[in-house]
Amino acid sequence: MNDYKILFVDDDLNILQGFKRTLRKKFCVDTASGPVEGMKAINEKGPYAVVVADLKMPEMNGVEFLSRVRNLFPDSVRIMLTGQADLISAVEAINAGNVFRFLTKPCYPVNLERALNDGIKQYRLIRAEKEILEDTVRGITQVLTDILGSTNELAMGRATRIKHLVRDTAARLGETDVWFYETGALLSQVGCITLPPSVLEKLKTGERLQSQEIVLFARHPESGSRMISMIPRLENLASMIAYQEKLYDGRGVPLDEVEGKDIPLGSRILKLILDYDLLMSRGYDVRGAMEKILIRKGRYDPDVIRAFVEVLQTQEQYEHKQIRLAELTPYMVITEEIRSLSGRLLLQKGSELSPSQIEKLVSLDKSLGVKHPISVLIPPQALRKG
Repeated sequence: MNDYKILFVDDDLNILQGFKRTLRKKFCVDTASGPVEGMKAINEKGPYAVVVADLKMPEMNGVEFLSRVRNLFPDSVRIMLTGQADLISAVEAINAGNVFRFLTKPCYPVNLERALNDGIKQYRLIRAEKEILEDTVRGITQVLTDILGSTNELAMGRATRIKHLVRDTAARLGETDVWFYETGALLSQVGCITLPPSVLEKLKTGERLQSQEIVLFARHPESGSRMISMIPRLENLASMIAYQEKLYDGRGVPLDEVEGKDIPLGSRILKLILDYDLLMSRGYDVRGAMEKILIRKGRYDPDVIRAFVEVLQTQEQYEHKQIRLAELTPYMVITEEIRSLSGRLLLQKGSELSPSQIEKLVSLDKSLGVKHPISVLIPPQALRKG
């Protein structure tokens, strides 16, 4: 039996039973009676390798249903099944739901099996390409962040601090590909490679920037976006980085007519969280930073604000502890600056620890000495493991 899961959605129970009876020895088949049950199955048991839906269903037709499937799980291969050889419906389905194949009823078992096998092959191909792309991007991200860390530690610290907030906010908004948003956060500051560290230091403290420094900082999203756009198939990441300083009402860079929901979602999330991080670095607490953000009318997407507030509320479930260096583990969040015995700043507060950062701190402890104890937030998953 093929282990890849297939979902059939139809309002005709007899047809569903026939599918299951015919295919159960060769495929792992789930059925759902109508689009409502279909969405429930997808949310609870997904993702499916292949989703087959009837065109004519009550409450939601097959075109709309498969479009929703595409939004939730874009890798799932979608097949439309109908009793009407309707060319207009076929074109609409292919365009709206990005349907892989269109089958007419009655569909002979041999034709259905062939379509399902082809769909599974397509799903495997999509997943393989995505895994290769993700591995490539991880490698590129590591190289760029290493360069950023060696040339501008403040920028690197900023990217590291915001990544978990960007990731969790995207998830709160219903985005399933949170890897994309986390990667965008990590790469959001690569344009600062050519930026003098003094510019970010002034921003951090609230010191007024000179006119030339304002111009330099305003260019960093474009510079970062240009670097990323040179890498094939990363156009969406490049766009997210380019619009990170764009305000919801359309002000800011880039100087174009894009505003509101037309700004990439990742950019809208970045803008809010980057500003929040800047306020926190200037000494505001969480409540004070959010009060400041909420009075800035027109700057942020209200939906993103709501999701971000929910993320901050879940952070209250983190356990706050003071621990020694040897007890640090990945994903802990630093709540106070980590400094050497001589007072040198080693890691900014708000940073989510990575394995490489822990290794670096261990190395620095041997050469410079690290002040103890270290204040951290321990995420719920780490507490459960303990």
